[in-house]
This record gives sequence, structure tokens and C-alpha cells, in this order.
Amino acid sequence: MDFLIATHNLKKREELQRILAPLGVRVLLADEIGVDLIEVEETGTTFYENALLKAQGGCKDSSLACIADDSGLVVDALDGRPGVYSARYGGEDLPYPEKMAKLVAELDGVPLEKRTARFVSCVVCAFPDGTVLTAEGKCEGWIGYEPKGDNGFGFDPIFYTENGSFAELSAEQKDAVSHRGNALRAFADILAEHLK
Repeated sequence: MDFLIATHNLKKREELQRILAPLGVRVLLADEIGVDLIEVEETGTTFYENALLKAQGGCKDSSLACIADDSGLVVDALDGRPGVYSARYGGEDLPYPEKMAKLVAELDGVPLEKRTARFVSCVVCAFPDGTVLTAEGKCEGWIGYEPKGDNGFGFDPIFYTENGSFAELSAEQKDAVSHRGNALRAFADILAEHLK
């Protein structure tokens, strides 16, 4: 079964495909099926609201079931920031190395035990018949003092768990513990039930 993913991020697509492949799901990008996705303005105040906007928009544009996620980094010492604004933190066009430097600078002087954070992911699938499936996943960790590792994307190099930074993990190691991996596994269970 083919599903559209409402992203241009190849790494997100690869992650989704690895987890959903056992269900016989093929995850496609819009340009692979010749669809122009209308850019959805993420006006939601929660990860769910933003994921729903993207999934419903992609479903409408393509007439296919569309999966979208919204995820972000929630830092306790920053009162939950950057949260739903993670991709726009410091400005939408600011490169991630600079976003990470800004975040680490904001935590200057904050001791390790107070640098707790979590990645949160909300996955939503919108079907042409109006059905909506959703699942959420989290991964607890902390913000390191410097970026480490060459894998992953976004804030991965400064987000640490007991296994090191997300960017130091292999794709399989990250999938096993990540917020998106947790959300997608929960979503896979819900989708499997729905497809019965």
C-alpha cells in the first residue's frame, strides 16, 4: 500500500520506510508521484495540530493517505522551548550548526542535571475518507555542552542519551530509542489494526 509522506526530508522518509516496511507500506515523496504539495503554514500550538495540518493538506493535494509528523526539542530549563518552533528556532533560514550553538549558549551556566530535555514526535495519517490516525513518541535525554557525531540531522548532535548523542548512533540504534521511532512503532500498531 502506498502512502505519501508530507516532507521533503529524505532522512525522515528513510526512517519512516524502515519502520513501516514490515506492514507492506511503501512511503513516497510528492515529487516521486508528480504531486506539488502546497506548503502548509504550521499555525498549530501543539505537535498534533501541526502534524494534522500537514497530513490533511498532503492528503487533499494527492488523494492518497498521507503521513506527516511534527516533532521538536523540548528543553526544561528553557520552559519547553524551542518546542513546536524547533525548525524555526533562531530563524527559519538559520543553519542547524548555528541553531545548536544558540541553544547551547542559552544554557550557559546551567548544570548538567538541569539540562534535561526530550524529543517529541507526533505522527498523523489522514485518509481520503476523512479517517485520522495518530500516535506520539518521546525520548528523554539532555542537552550536551557541544555537538558530537556525524549521523542524524537537526539537533541530534547536542541531544544526548546514555548511549551518547543522537548523531553518534547508527540509524538502527537511533530508531530503537528515538521519539520518531517510538511514535512510528505505536503508529504501525494502530495502522496494522486499521488495515485489518
